[in-house]
Amino acid sequence: MRAIVLSAPGPVENLEIRELPLPDVGPGQVRIRVEAFGINRSELHLRLGYAEGAKLPVVPGIEAVGVVDAAPDGDLEPGQQVAALMGGMGRAFDGGYAEYTVVPRGQVIPFRSGLSWATLGSIPETLQTAYGSVTIGLDLRAGQTLLIRGGTSALGYATAALARDLGATVLATTRQPGRLAELAAHGVDHPILDDGAVAGRVREITGDGVDAALELVGTPTLPDTLAATRVHGTVCFAGMLSNQWTVPDFYPIGYLPSGVRLTSYSGDADALPPAVLQGFLNRVAAGTLSLGPVSVYPFDRIRDAHRDIELNRISGKGVVVVR
Repeated sequence: MRAIVLSAPGPVENLEIRELPLPDVGPGQVRIRVEAFGINRSELHLRLGYAEGAKLPVVPGIEAVGVVDAAPDGDLEPGQQVAALMGGMGRAFDGGYAEYTVVPRGQVIPFRSGLSWATLGSIPETLQTAYGSVTIGLDLRAGQTLLIRGGTSALGYATAALARDLGATVLATTRQPGRLAELAAHGVDHPILDDGAVAGRVREITGDGVDAALELVGTPTLPDTLAATRVHGTVCFAGMLSNQWTVPDFYPIGYLPSGVRLTSYSGDADALPPAVLQGFLNRVAAGTLSLGPVSVYPFDRIRDAHRDIELNRISGKGVVVVR
């Protein structure tokens, strides 16, 4: 099979397409014939050397969609459509950047859909994080206001869709003026141009600040996001588009506004129930939910995909179609 291998951290040239043996599959595992996989920020972090516990060389990829090729346990039939995500994929063991991948059964979610593989490839990890951020990290409710810091990311668009569907009012930021219209077109009630300090604008719109905020940019904007949130509101840290995720010399009393709660979210495959995935796919197919823009790349252009994401050239999700 063909696979994309990362042997050492570094530039996109370190992603090499190689011929590898078809991986063996044993009890408790599933071998998947990969049809598409999403490109995620964590894979950029892996390539740049920011991933703890990664075993190199490795086939990257924390998610993939395709069909079951072999499943010794017998509960999944060959040809069944499946998504695989998280659980050490692409770091502790070879992941989705390949024509075939072998993963633990617990990381596999079956589904049925007539959507294109390019569309399907954009959904699993993004939906898992958006759904978990909304339900666990923020406990968002109908009628509340939500600020998404980093709104034109794949996770930003997905969270906006879920929040609007729930009945929340959505504010979302972008650093690029040309993307404000994209946010509005994808259901954001109040697109905001991010100059690094948006708390004042957010409070002009909401009065006392938002009920909830999802921080996807990282620690550089976190203090301003906290300042945009009302007393007893919640900020959930779930992304690091800036590639900065630590706060030096953290002093809670000086850092956190009084009464504003700071949480985080990071989930696994079991945080995305099959019924939630299937229901979301059905809604996308029916045209009642949108994930935002998807940029599609062939397998041979993996370096272009990584380069575009690293340089913030695309809005939404990057997906590689394997065949």
